[in-house]
Parts: sequence; C-alpha cells; structure tokens
Amino acid sequence: MAAEQGMHISKVAESGPGLAFIAYPRAVTLMPVAPLWAALLFFMLLLLGLDSQGGMYVFPLFDYYSSSGTTLLWQAFWECVVMAWVYGADRFTDDIACMIGYRRCPWMKWCSSFFTPLVCMGIFIFNIVYYELLVYNNTYVYPWWGEAIGWAFPLSSMLCVLLHLPCCLLRAKGTMAECWQHLTQPIWAQDEDVRGLTNLTPVSESSKVVVVESVM
Repeated sequence: MAAEQGMHISKVAESGPGLAFIAYPRAVTLMPVAPLWAALLFFMLLLLGLDSQGGMYVFPLFDYYSSSGTTLLWQAFWECVVMAWVYGADRFTDDIACMIGYRRCPWMKWCSSFFTPLVCMGIFIFNIVYYELLVYNNTYVYPWWGEAIGWAFPLSSMLCVLLHLPCCLLRAKGTMAECWQHLTQPIWAQDEDVRGLTNLTPVSESSKVVVVESVM
C-alpha cells in the first residue's frame, strides 16, 4: 500500500479507528478475492466489539466467584481430609519419606490433619455467611440469572469432589467396607521397613543400576 501511494510506510501506518477503518480496508482491496476478505474483516470488527462489551460483563463474574478463593478453600479442605483421614496421614508421611529420604517434622502431619482443614473450612464458612451480591462499577447490580451463572462457575468444580466418591463406590463391587478398602489402597507396593524409621538413606546410583538390570 505504501508503494502504491509512493509514500513512506511511517506515513501510511495509522492507529486507532484510522487503522481499522482506513488502512486495513484499503489494504484488503489490494488482495485477491477482495470482497471475501473485506467481509471477514468487518465481521471480525463486529465480533471484537461484541466480545469487548460481553467480556466486561462476564469477567467480574469469573473474578468474584471463581477467583475469589472460595473454590480454592473448598478444594484445599477436601485435599487435606482425603490425604489425612482417607488415605492416612501416617501412610502419606511414609510415602514422602521414601521420596525425600527422611521424615518430615511431626508438626506437618498435625497441620495437614487438623489445623489446615479447620482454617480452610472456617474461612469458607465466613465467606458464605457474609456473602454480598456482586456490584459492577459500584452502580450495576447483577440480576438473579447473572448470579446463577456466577455460582455455576465454582460449583462446576466444587460438586465434582462430592459426586466423585459416591460414583466410585457405586461402580465398585463387594460390600461397602471392601469398596472403601479398595479405593484407599495404594496402587504401588509399600515397603514395610519404612514404617517406624526416623532417617532414611538415599539409594546409591550403583544400587539403582542393579535394580534396573534385575527388572529388565
């Protein structure tokens, strides 16, 4: 386009509305099948305007409901509960000892078993009790269907935690105790010698080579 007009490219390039409605349309007319590209260009500009307006409407819903921390508190609470009270805090401590070569401070086990889930659930309940309706730009109050969409965002992940366990128990065979034992059983063999140890020695490289060769 600059070559056609005999001007420097810095004189042709514009910004803002001039770039969208003058420079780009003029460049499109110089391309093959110009009507097609012109239609696609203005269709893109139309969608850009719609997305900008709709985006500013939907973004506060995401930010207020999904990114406010309520969902993270819910997930953190159930992660601690499953790790400490379903899988077992002692079993989890043994697994970490196998990986890092030494046992963690016992205080870490008590935090994950009691302190952390209680704090997470306490803050979660506080947020629910003192919940306030979302107000955009201090003037616009979202309607009931906007609130429903907002709550659908966090509930889409929060309900998965509560629905996953019943689904697994219903699909499992045997009595309820057998199903629970099957779900909480580690999928790998756990070394009984690890239990009760206070310090573990990392496996040497030569021992790793022997183990790999024996497996192969």
